[in-house]
Amino acid sequence: MLLILRAIIVTVYCLLVCLLGSVYCLFSPRNPRHVATFGHLFGRLSSVFGLKVEIRKPANAANFGKCIYIANHQNNYDMVTAAKVVQPRTVTVGKKSLMWIPFFGQLYWLAGNLLIDRDNRAKAHGTIAQVVEAFEKQEISIWMFPEGTRSRGRGLLPFKTGAFHAAIAAGVPIVPICISTTSGKINLNRWNNGHVIIEMLEPIDSSGYSKEQVRELAAHCHELMKAKIEQLDAEVAELDAGKK
Repeated sequence: MLLILRAIIVTVYCLLVCLLGSVYCLFSPRNPRHVATFGHLFGRLSSVFGLKVEIRKPANAANFGKCIYIANHQNNYDMVTAAKVVQPRTVTVGKKSLMWIPFFGQLYWLAGNLLIDRDNRAKAHGTIAQVVEAFEKQEISIWMFPEGTRSRGRGLLPFKTGAFHAAIAAGVPIVPICISTTSGKINLNRWNNGHVIIEMLEPIDSSGYSKEQVRELAAHCHELMKAKIEQLDAEVAELDAGKK
């Protein structure tokens, strides 16, 4: 019964946000301010799923300027957890096929996110140039999932190098965002699904790396994020145990 109730609430809420949001975006289409606005609206659904989300950010996070945010990508619940920490004037990089998802795809594009063609290798290679060009034309930051796919309980997967090539080419720092594990945690027929901690780390300066050192930069970020996620998982385990 609880699962059905949640499904109805989520469906109605998402339809309203997508439909009304698309109309709203028509007055200033592709404005990067929209992404954080609607990300935070979707983030409100975390309470519907019985999740208590704690967000941790450096005190000066609002002054980071242009950067590339990288986050671990676990499953579809990222839409109601990770979305809560999207910073103003930050856009995401998504597959071109997202455009064709009814209602959501239209909002995703109108909000100003970048779409790439991952099925076309030649065009995919142009993603770095597209990201760098976006930095040059607008005062924005860009959110990317360096694993390239959802991990679905397999831990932090190896990183692809696109985000790191782009950071080096654009001369912007990388800001890791670590989300405690949600895979296997959420039971839609249970009221309380425990805690999720999202922590934004300090910026990592990419200016000391050349394009030949891109894998070194990616490995450094992976190591930092893996250690932090393990730490957050341990904290969440203690918090959830205390609530039982």
